[in-house]
Amino acid sequence: MKAALCKTLDGPDAIVIEDLPDPVAGPGEAVVRVKAAALNFFDTLLTRGKYQHKPPLPFSPVAEIAGIVESVGPGVSDVKPGMRVCGYPGFGGAREKVAIKADVLVSVPDSVSDEAASGITVTYGTGMHGLRDRGMVQKGETVAVLGASGGAGLAAVELAKLMGARVIAAASSNDKLAICKAHGADAVLNYATQDLKQGLRDLTDGRGVDVIYDCVGGDYAEPALRSMAWGGRFLVIGFAAGSIPKIPLNLTLLKSCSIVGVFWGEAARRDPAGHRANMSQVLAWVADGRLKPHVHARYPLERTAEAIKSLETRQVAGKVILTL
Repeated sequence: MKAALCKTLDGPDAIVIEDLPDPVAGPGEAVVRVKAAALNFFDTLLTRGKYQHKPPLPFSPVAEIAGIVESVGPGVSDVKPGMRVCGYPGFGGAREKVAIKADVLVSVPDSVSDEAASGITVTYGTGMHGLRDRGMVQKGETVAVLGASGGAGLAAVELAKLMGARVIAAASSNDKLAICKAHGADAVLNYATQDLKQGLRDLTDGRGVDVIYDCVGGDYAEPALRSMAWGGRFLVIGFAAGSIPKIPLNLTLLKSCSIVGVFWGEAARRDPAGHRANMSQVLAWVADGRLKPHVHARYPLERTAEAIKSLETRQVAGKVILTL
């Protein structure tokens, strides 16, 4: 089988395409023939050894896949050969076949394409866990999403809207905000040209935001926190800005608000049944047409390096998909 491999930590340009032996399903595993695989911003960090998880070299990037089960190992009963599935291997998805733990695989409805299914696990999984499990978003609350046009942010915009929230999308260009509006945002804020704290206050008539969904970090986190409503929840999703903010803790006291970590990958590992339930709900919404995952671009496996570079240079709104 063909695989895109990182053999050094010199970034996406160092990725090579090589032939490897087909994988064999071990105990509790399934082998999936990959039909589509989705990239995330953290793939750029993986290729440079800067992500919190550092796979041993050589490895394939890409953490989300969709495809067809070819075989299963001992002890697997819920997953059968021939099933269409999607799942989260963590890394290693940029290859034609993947051996993956069967308990992380979710059945894909016939009406959902491989491309759509491949791109929902991380972004919509994080969104469901963040907004529902950790943020406890209630109907009628206001949710502000920072980095709203990226894969994680756009998924949060859609999910928060489905949960009955009023959604404010914050991003760095008007073109990106137009995409957010098309995916359900009630209001938008360009934090490259507007003051984030004052803008969020203005958009809530001075009341403040109930839930901040922060995919960006950096210099945007503190002004966003200062815009919170009493009793709000600040959800820490990621740090696409490249730096981890230091927050004055007195702000949480003054607003009686919470800063809540959202580590979806670990949560899915600790509670696979809860993760599968969230994913089944997302796939049902996609099948019903209530969710329409936005695909920014499609690349063949041979152009994996180019696909990851598009994320690294902030050219992407929505998901980048490898098609096999």
